[in-house]
Formats: sequence, C-alpha cells, structure tokens
Amino acid sequence: MPEDDGPAGETLGQRIARLRCLLGWTQQELADRAAISRVAVSHLELGISVASERTLALLAGIFHLEPPELVEGTSYPLAKAERLPLVAARYTEVELQVALLQRDLSWVTRTAAR
Repeated sequence: MPEDDGPAGETLGQRIARLRCLLGWTQQELADRAAISRVAVSHLELGISVASERTLALLAGIFHLEPPELVEGTSYPLAKAERLPLVAARYTEVELQVALLQRDLSWVTRTAAR
C-alpha cells in the first residue's frame, strides 16, 4: 500500500476512495476484491451507506491496514468501530507466497554474495 496519511477530517468514504485511487483501481476492481457490488462501493464512497464491520474488515485487509487504522480519524460510528476486529487478513494466498519467495530470493542472493 502506498504511504499516504491523507487529509485530516476526511470521511470514511473519502478515505476509501483515496486509497482506491492510490492503487489505481476502479470502483469495480475494488468491488471485485471485496466481493461486493460496484454500487455498494459507490454508496460507501459517497457516504450514502455505512460499511458493516465485515465489509470494513475486508476493505482494511485489501488496503493492507488494520480495521481501526482504516476508520481512525473518520466519522465512522464509534459503536461500530468498537466492534471491529483488531487485525485483518492483509494478504491473499498468492500475495503471501510471492512475499515468501521474494524473502527467500533475497536470502539466496545475500548468501551467494559472501
């Protein structure tokens, strides 16, 4: 996930839209990753609807954040924020395997250079 603290006082919808745009994704691409509709993404970004705890945990993982990090400083309801899981799965199985392979390749490269 690209580093970007974002503007102070942004809404959750604005944060989701900003993070999505930083990754260069369309609303449909984010919807596909979160297994929700494009209309649902649009409604979240526009503030028409409030994300459920489940959806928020999925979005946090997609953006490689923890759920509390995703809602911190936004207008997400405190009662819902308190029910969020503290951690979310941040990587798909493919991303995990690629990260492990990169780590191993780095180790092999360092070992061979000695």
